[in-house]
Amino acid sequence: MNHIDFSKAIRYIGCDDHSIDLFENQYKVPKGISYNSYLILDEKVAIMDTVDRRASQDWLEKLRQGLDGRKPDYLVVHHLEPDHAYHIQLAAELYPEMTIVASAKAVAMMPQFFTMDFTGRVMAVQEGDKLSLGQHELTFVMAPMVHWPEVMVSYESSEKVLFSADGFGKFGALDIDDNWDDEARRYYFNIVGKYGGPVQTLLKKAAGLDIRTICPLHGPVLTGDLSHYIGKYQTWSSYQPEEDGVVIAYASIHGNTEKAAHKLAEILRQKGAEQVRLFDLSRSDKSEVVENAFRYSKLVLAASSYDGGVFPPMEHLLTTLVSKMYQNRRVALVENGSWGPTAGRVMKSYVDKLKKIDLCPTMVTIWSTLKDKDLSALEQLAEELLA
Repeated sequence: MNHIDFSKAIRYIGCDDHSIDLFENQYKVPKGISYNSYLILDEKVAIMDTVDRRASQDWLEKLRQGLDGRKPDYLVVHHLEPDHAYHIQLAAELYPEMTIVASAKAVAMMPQFFTMDFTGRVMAVQEGDKLSLGQHELTFVMAPMVHWPEVMVSYESSEKVLFSADGFGKFGALDIDDNWDDEARRYYFNIVGKYGGPVQTLLKKAAGLDIRTICPLHGPVLTGDLSHYIGKYQTWSSYQPEEDGVVIAYASIHGNTEKAAHKLAEILRQKGAEQVRLFDLSRSDKSEVVENAFRYSKLVLAASSYDGGVFPPMEHLLTTLVSKMYQNRRVALVENGSWGPTAGRVMKSYVDKLKKIDLCPTMVTIWSTLKDKDLSALEQLAEELLA
């Protein structure tokens, strides 16, 4: 995997951003993020997407250097979200003879983002349309709802390159060498994960192409054996567990629900569970919890009752899981309460909204603090989880 130029004609002009703390103003990115943009230099020149406003100066300088005195003929817009498309109007003003190439839906949406009148400056493309640059030819493939309705990808046939929009993206700047799977998984389930069906449709289209290189809009250029990355996307987009294991997500007010969660983890390990991951919902990064909930095959939701409902950190997670189409997992519930436990009822109401969930029949109720008499119920719940 590398982000440097991988051919004489296709150049990387993207930018790293280490100053950002929250991607989309909600996801922590301690290792930064990359905004990827590319140039194809042939008889005609195409800019492949722009970058976020945070990287304006860096991108404009890389664009100028990459063009080396030439003027672009086309700006191809795969995705209109501002972290990729912020500079469309500026580029159009700098290069008045340049044509903007985008899906018809993107063209219709452009006035929502820009004040410029693009009449006569745009080329709206459809499924299978081609654009010749000389020796390089782009074929456009529509990818609606991956993860916006106007998204498309493009395939360059001479070098067998897929420009994949947000597909195959990951968190993390490119000058950080880290594991692709973890940050790509966290990116996928939090950004794209709701739209597994559309991703499956795109993967079926891509299966008919001879792809040697994948150029996403975030993260490294993918080269070499692509089966690993494509295999991960097949698993993720079909909502199948990636590994057998148990995630215990707990929301504890005074530490008593936390003790019950840790005791259950101990029992599960004693019974042979090799992968048990615990997350304190009051402190853990929610996007990491979501990522791991999808990664593993089983999920325990343990929460205190609160205001006649459930402690808010748990409700936040449950709302997200419903939104992200969580499914195909075994789920168990542990509630805590001091006079009228309500957490279990509320958690179950959310779980009932999910598809293909195997809900363990035992729901453990802790009255204020974990006691010896509660251990048999935790033992039973562990047995049901591992059955």
